Amino acid sequence: MFKRQVLTLDEVLNKVLRVEGLEIPLKQKRLVDSWPIVVGPSIARYTQSVFIKNQTLMVKISNPALRQDLSMMKGKLVGRLNEQVGGFIISDIRFY
Repeated sequence: MFKRQVLTLDEVLNKVLRVEGLEIPLKQKRLVDSWPIVVGPSIARYTQSVFIKNQTLMVKISNPALRQDLSMMKGKLVGRLNEQVGGFIISDIRFY
């Protein structure tokens, strides 16, 4: 008899995603979806659009004062968002 290597479903799915090149796009989607969770509902209310371009999270904020406050917290937000998805996905945030 031979011994089989038994993998969990989580390990199999992660391996398939990595092989097919879908791991990073999935983490990017999770990061964009986690924006309201990380910043909270009061800030998320002023958010009009969120997307990733060249490892930079682009966030459109409708309130100029809030935009300025958030720009001072960039480093902390980048760390919390990357931690939320469990990997290095973005290196900067740009508020416009």
